[in-house]
Amino acid sequence: MKTSIYISLITAISLLTACGSNDLEDKQPYIPQSPDYAQEKVWFNVLNDTNNSSADVFYIPSTWEFDWTTDDGRVCHYADVSNQQHLDNMAKEMRKTSAYMAEGRNYYSPYYRHITLDTWATLNEDTIARRYNSVSFVDIQNAFNHFLNNFNNGRPFILAGFSQGGKSVVELMKTMPAEVRERMVAAYVLGYKVTPDDVAAAPWILPARDSLDTGVTICYNSVSDVKYTKPLISTPNVMSINPVNWRTDSTPAILQDTITVTLNTTYNVLVLEGFDGSYLPNILDMLNVGDYHGIEPWVYSECLRKNFKQRIDSFIH
Repeated sequence: MKTSIYISLITAISLLTACGSNDLEDKQPYIPQSPDYAQEKVWFNVLNDTNNSSADVFYIPSTWEFDWTTDDGRVCHYADVSNQQHLDNMAKEMRKTSAYMAEGRNYYSPYYRHITLDTWATLNEDTIARRYNSVSFVDIQNAFNHFLNNFNNGRPFILAGFSQGGKSVVELMKTMPAEVRERMVAAYVLGYKVTPDDVAAAPWILPARDSLDTGVTICYNSVSDVKYTKPLISTPNVMSINPVNWRTDSTPAILQDTITVTLNTTYNVLVLEGFDGSYLPNILDMLNVGDYHGIEPWVYSECLRKNFKQRIDSFIH
């Protein structure tokens, strides 16, 4: 299914590639100023729960930026929340996901200094972890605390994120106090993994088993063949569920009449047949190459739309 957000992403990639390169060196790297989450401008919020009867959604967007350089020639490995183009890029995803995640509920999504696509393309887990933990996750933790203390007011909530946002969902759950976890309807890790180390550090990260269980984690990645599983995003992964039929076995499900979605229980990935992902942009030869990383929040959006309501109703009632 072709989606307009990826037409926009292709345009963004072509523009940003002129400014970014894998060859940029770490000479006096630039780190943008941290966001002040007390400011309205660093949030994308949609408030649709007019009678306080549903749950909130805290959504963390994916990676949009390449490495870029400042006017004085310093390289930056992060998005900059003071850069309007960076905000506009993240807002494309926020607007699209809120279209189905915010039905009858309040949706809160923070702009943050996410690590760049070039950082992911190093494939160096130490580099990725160092940059992410020292800057990006600091923002996410601050934003989530602000959400809890100023927006949520003790209501049930859904935690959701795509790609780097999915990683952030996992990291938030690892640090989430028990009294907060009690209010979590479910966590949606879209296009990322939950590793053995993650569950060893946080045994309360439990896999979803059906469409109605709560306090659980919904995790999936889509590929054309299991040979395209990527250590970067989808392996090792200890949990997965088919978002079309909400089964954890290999029973196939039909999506949009023409796409067969089957969970491979050995690799914990979804294998799609009858789907043409050729329109997805090749990102630095690491994503959308055999895998269908770019579709995760979009091609299953109607399944997720329905399931958000199912799990919230199950949690409240």
